[in-house]
Amino acid sequence: MAANDGHGGGHQVTVNGATCSLQGTDPATNALDWLRGQGLTGAKEGCAEGECGACSVMVARPDGDGGTRWTAVNACLVPAAALDGQEVVTAEGLGTPDALHPVQREMAVRGGSQCGYCTPGFVCSMAAEYYRPDRAPAGDGHGSDHECGPNGFDLHALSGNLCRCTGYRPIRDAAYALGSPEEDDPFAARVHEPAPAAASTRLTGPSGTYARPADLAEALGLLAEHPDAVLVAGSTDWGVETNLRGSRAAFAIGIDRLPELRTLDVADDVIELGAALSFSEVERGLAGRVPLLDQLFPQFASRLIRNGATIGGNLGTGSPIGDTPPALLALEAELVLASAGGERVVALADYFTGYRQTVREPGELIRAVRIPLPLSGVTAFHKIAKRRFDDISSVAVGFALDVVDGEVAKARIGLGGVAATPIRALATEAALEGRPWTRETARAAAAVMRTEGTPMDDHRASAAYRAATLGTALLKLHADTATPQEVGA
Repeated sequence: MAANDGHGGGHQVTVNGATCSLQGTDPATNALDWLRGQGLTGAKEGCAEGECGACSVMVARPDGDGGTRWTAVNACLVPAAALDGQEVVTAEGLGTPDALHPVQREMAVRGGSQCGYCTPGFVCSMAAEYYRPDRAPAGDGHGSDHECGPNGFDLHALSGNLCRCTGYRPIRDAAYALGSPEEDDPFAARVHEPAPAAASTRLTGPSGTYARPADLAEALGLLAEHPDAVLVAGSTDWGVETNLRGSRAAFAIGIDRLPELRTLDVADDVIELGAALSFSEVERGLAGRVPLLDQLFPQFASRLIRNGATIGGNLGTGSPIGDTPPALLALEAELVLASAGGERVVALADYFTGYRQTVREPGELIRAVRIPLPLSGVTAFHKIAKRRFDDISSVAVGFALDVVDGEVAKARIGLGGVAATPIRALATEAALEGRPWTRETARAAAAVMRTEGTPMDDHRASAAYRAATLGTALLKLHADTATPQEVGA
């Protein structure tokens, strides 16, 4: 049986308006299994790794302005213990057979549901977008791009939900048919109230202990006591390890709601991003200030994953194929590492030391990511993968060039997927700097770039293919950023 351990938190979750107890829940239990154990079997397990969205539910998250934002997440990845004190809505809580929610009604009448396995997840993801505060009719019938409807509905909100039956058109039709919430809609009214605060909690069971500290100081104290503890934020990586590989943490520390890790500050010379901000929160908070990251965001997994995955977590795993390191290397980012003994700042270029190994010491966590200002004028993010969206990259490249009077004054290029760690393309940078930004220069530097790293053959791509993509990436950058006269030069 799980125990309270006498640490804060009531071990209760508000689910569809009712209070449910977490008592007796093992810390390794994910939110999906816990919800189904409560009799809420609408959400399903399709993949157990956040790819299908059949497990999608809505959670009440802070909107950054004192209100609430209904946020769709993969319940199969979130530890049930992380929901302590939180507010969750499943498909069962949106409507009833006699009083369907507008999303459920449109899905039904437009043929958006066939076998029905994926439908509850689609409904929750669609409802979260339905209640998005800044969703508004686009006016031209198409929105800002071809995947935004006349009602302002962004189809990318459903990018993490898969369906094998409908061919998606009926689901799109249902999404585009939605109007605005009625004035008496309780879920619409809820967004004007504060989101529930994250409870300090500790839950112990047969698999170990999950603890959510109240603040950073407590978190660092716990980490000093348990230097081998697993740090859990969005759990989009650890959740997969738990579900598919049976990994268990003797001691897990939940850092996703720590206030000190959830700041976003823009100064004259630096942008600082709290490590526990989700990618969706970073995207909204930056509001286009960093064009290179704006290109990265839609290519990073799916909206469901970006609603949970954190920028610190993506760096903390030390993966050589994470999407953010190439972009942040190009931006010359730094990491603020915190421990009970204080803080230190490490350049991201010096952070990775080997395959899934970093300079982060036991007892340390990533508090923030710093991006120096001003930004380079020519930037781009190229991701090569087998699918356009929601896929792991075979190769990822981040570019940041300063071109002054037609000459490359500075070049920073980050690479992922071509070595045991994310790396800087130092030889290519040297081949660009001090030379005119012409196709001839790009072609010569591209030949150098093909030789960067130590690419390998695996199930995603061959070493030869990876080298070839590196060779074409710089030519594509030049073609995309140069004038027609320069492209033909």
